[in-house]
Amino acid sequence: MNLKTTIAGIVLAGGVAFSAQAEEMPGKGVSVQAIQSPIAEETFQTMLLNQALKDLGYEVKPIQEVDYSAGYTSVANGDATYMAVNWYPLHETMYKNAGGDDKFYRKGKYIDGAAQGYLIDKKTAEKHGITNIGQFTDPKIAKIFDTDGDGKADLTGCQAGWGCEGVIEHQLDAFKLRDSVEHRQGAYAAIISDTIQRYKDGDPIFYYTWTPYWVSGILVPGKDVVWLEVPFSSNPNDADTEMPSGKNYGFEINSERVVANKQWAKDNPAAAKLFEIAKLSVNDVSAQNMKVRDGEDSQEQIMSHTKAWIKANKDTYDGWLKEARDAAE
Repeated sequence: MNLKTTIAGIVLAGGVAFSAQAEEMPGKGVSVQAIQSPIAEETFQTMLLNQALKDLGYEVKPIQEVDYSAGYTSVANGDATYMAVNWYPLHETMYKNAGGDDKFYRKGKYIDGAAQGYLIDKKTAEKHGITNIGQFTDPKIAKIFDTDGDGKADLTGCQAGWGCEGVIEHQLDAFKLRDSVEHRQGAYAAIISDTIQRYKDGDPIFYYTWTPYWVSGILVPGKDVVWLEVPFSSNPNDADTEMPSGKNYGFEINSERVVANKQWAKDNPAAAKLFEIAKLSVNDVSAQNMKVRDGEDSQEQIMSHTKAWIKANKDTYDGWLKEARDAAE
């Protein structure tokens, strides 16, 4: 074998190795900045995507926390790469105000079947025959849930800036509840903890919540509490919220979707494919959220939850990576 043949063989072998590495690590040399809201219960779903991106070779920076509205602007401008907690359609106004489809890449549904609405304790519901929030126009019904003596029902409501507060405020007017219901707002984790304590003390409770979240693991719908229907569909999106069963809880069933900077996604087809196909179940997220509620809320502990999910769902996870790598070819 002559020298030219040997050198050619080395170059060829090196080229094959480089090609194989590129296929395995399509994100090599590209940095990713994920952002999320300050809600600790939204960290798990972001960490899971970050880990997949690392396994695709991307250089993943620590997650940054921002309010939702600022988050959309940040991704649209390219200051951040993606956000895994686009509540659809609840956040559509924020999404569109930041540029909508012209600025964002959004395909697939990461978490589907997220319910939200109003609930009261089952004992009170059965005692007084309460099934619909429209009944709260009756001062006698409203007074049952009065915690401060002003005669109005006190609703443990939605934290400002989350999007759900706009729906609640809209419905208080639409259902003529302003004179009988007080929308109590604040740090949600704190005010819902007070509500849970009142339930444990045997007092009536009236609150807003959503799934996936840990609250419904403690106040279990159908066992401890019941969902209230609304008199008719009415929300800022002008959407029909009546379900096929005829039940109407006032909120559309939401999805959590991944939104990424549109140009970045175009330049990174492997990541774009991951964002499109990754899926988590509501039950898996709620189970992880319960661990956070029970005190396992450090970054290290949430990462351990993430790794445990990957281990338990290895075939699914590996399938995400394969499709993402295939998309990069």
